[in-house]
Amino acid sequence: MKTVAIVQARMGSTRFPGKVMELIGNQKLIEIVHLRLSQSEKIDQIVVATSKNSNNNKLIKFLNEKNYFVYQGSEKNVLQRYYEAANEFNADTIVRITADCPLIDVKLVDQCIEKYQLSNVDYLSNVEPTSFPDGLDVEVFSFKSLSEANNLAKSDFDREHVTPLIRSLKTNTTGAITYPIDYSSYRWSVDEPEDLELVRRIFKFFSPNIYFSWEKVLDMNKQYPESFYINSHIKNNEGSAIGTGQKLYKRAKRVIPGGGMLLSKRPEMFLPDSWPSYFSKSKGCKVTDLDGNEYFDMSIMGVGTNILGYGHPEVDEAIFKTVKDGNMSTLNCPEEVYLAEKLVEMHPWSDMVRFARTGGEINSVAVRIARAATGKEKIAICGYHGWHDWYLASNLHNDKNLDGHLLPGLQPSGVPRVLKGTSLPFNYNDIEGLEQLIKQNQGEIAAIKMEVSRNEKPTDGYLQKVRDLATENHIVLIFDECTSGFRETFGGLHKKFNVEPDIAIFGKALGNGYAISACIGRKKFMEAAQKTFISSTFWTERIGPSAALKTLEIMERDKTWSQITKTGDNIRLQWKALAKKYNLEINTWGLPAIGGFSFNCPNSLLYKTLITQEMLKKGYLASNSIYVCTEHSQNIIENYFSELEPIFATIKECEGGKNINTLLEGPVCHSGFKRLN
Repeated sequence: MKTVAIVQARMGSTRFPGKVMELIGNQKLIEIVHLRLSQSEKIDQIVVATSKNSNNNKLIKFLNEKNYFVYQGSEKNVLQRYYEAANEFNADTIVRITADCPLIDVKLVDQCIEKYQLSNVDYLSNVEPTSFPDGLDVEVFSFKSLSEANNLAKSDFDREHVTPLIRSLKTNTTGAITYPIDYSSYRWSVDEPEDLELVRRIFKFFSPNIYFSWEKVLDMNKQYPESFYINSHIKNNEGSAIGTGQKLYKRAKRVIPGGGMLLSKRPEMFLPDSWPSYFSKSKGCKVTDLDGNEYFDMSIMGVGTNILGYGHPEVDEAIFKTVKDGNMSTLNCPEEVYLAEKLVEMHPWSDMVRFARTGGEINSVAVRIARAATGKEKIAICGYHGWHDWYLASNLHNDKNLDGHLLPGLQPSGVPRVLKGTSLPFNYNDIEGLEQLIKQNQGEIAAIKMEVSRNEKPTDGYLQKVRDLATENHIVLIFDECTSGFRETFGGLHKKFNVEPDIAIFGKALGNGYAISACIGRKKFMEAAQKTFISSTFWTERIGPSAALKTLEIMERDKTWSQITKTGDNIRLQWKALAKKYNLEINTWGLPAIGGFSFNCPNSLLYKTLITQEMLKKGYLASNSIYVCTEHSQNIIENYFSELEPIFATIKECEGGKNINTLLEGPVCHSGFKRLN
């Protein structure tokens, strides 16, 4: 009876790519696993089973140079890879070892094999139940049980994890080896860089001997426990409990400060330990994660970038043509002229346009133009306007100045303190407060820069009063329409209120997911862009303007602003109806097409987390707000509310005394900016 140890190894680990080729001393991790296993008296052959993915070419080259037996199979169907490797090498008994266990103990391996043979079972391991440190995992099973599992496997989980199906089959008999003391909380496997550092410390401690026993490592742990603290914060077997996106996010935080480029897309803002984090596909209002799970996006829809839904066929077709014809050149793209003319046509009060690609950029462009045009430096601001120095300078005097302007907790670290007092926050609908601010800074304010509306509607002619104040005091009025644009009118929201600014800026939905932003304004102000240097290479690429032209064409044809407003109003009414049914107090806020709700109670943030947690299980990316798109059909909305209602019922129980903390499966979501470790 031939016993074959099959060591699964690949370079494409989501959390720690290339770990099997990392050095421990002067030897590769996979080499150490192989050397330690080669001391076995019970194993007839060792085979490294990797995948056909080209990522593994470096690994395979190394294995071949070492004259190790190698089998290449499926990347994701590891069960099938094991079956084919076992069949190829005529195995009667298979010993499953993973390459991330360089401390695998050959005596423990032989003990498992011997007991398997004496017990006459189909499967035996030291992992069910767990008692040994993680990283000493040994599973022994028959080729017959492996073959049967390979034939029966249906789920991705069973195909990826090899043995759960073998263990669960009623036709299979099982056995186990346990240790009298439970050391299963000890972590000696290598899934993260901290794990590798611990293993390197262990091998250095015993150097030059690489064949020490696991009991010797246990003694070291007891003698020098501080050496083992380095990976104590990592959960054992976390990899089988979290998705590919969560694994990649953990990896991202090692190389990307904050884990990503946009605060609003951080998993911590939704469901810190369970949010899918990354997507593989998006279409309509559906998003597919890295594990192939499909979700309806009843949340931020790319943070408001896709009014027409993801991957609109007409917009994408226009982009495909642009890419085919060429996106960049020494010459300028003509589409920027056509787009400028279209935006001026849509806003007759304006004369000229400058383009950028992001909202933060175009906000800064508008501020620079206003300062250049007036010769003044101070900017009165209301709302959220991006990450640049000029805006965060508002928090230099008091780091809570911007807390009422969408995102609390924005720290001005890195913003020059000489900018203190150059950005002056004022509150929406508080005309007296703005008047006082202007008096206090008489003759020094270059611009009043504000969102037309976000969470509040203007009252008592507020916008016109702001317009009048700006005119009377020779201040440039800038409306930030990056978020509000195209949601209720064909163009800026200011058109709805019949109040004309001097400058308006657009972003987000202008290109339906493609990067483009615009600053439009009156000629007497916009010409000041020639007094100062405002220029960037990628503001001249062709995809953004091409996408915007097609997006505007579709919006105008289909009157999309009317459609999404109607849908948003319907959603808001149903939120209120649910709250009334379960006697819960909520506040609704925002424009109809970018609305949300909050519970009026101390546990509001916990309830928001619960909604995200439970809706995710049901196939929805959801929180307490939604950016509506044209692809949010009535049927999708009805199904969304059918799934949401039981959660409201649960929240009612929590308000009645049920402990919400017992329902949450991870940390509570963040409410604003927080530094991430």
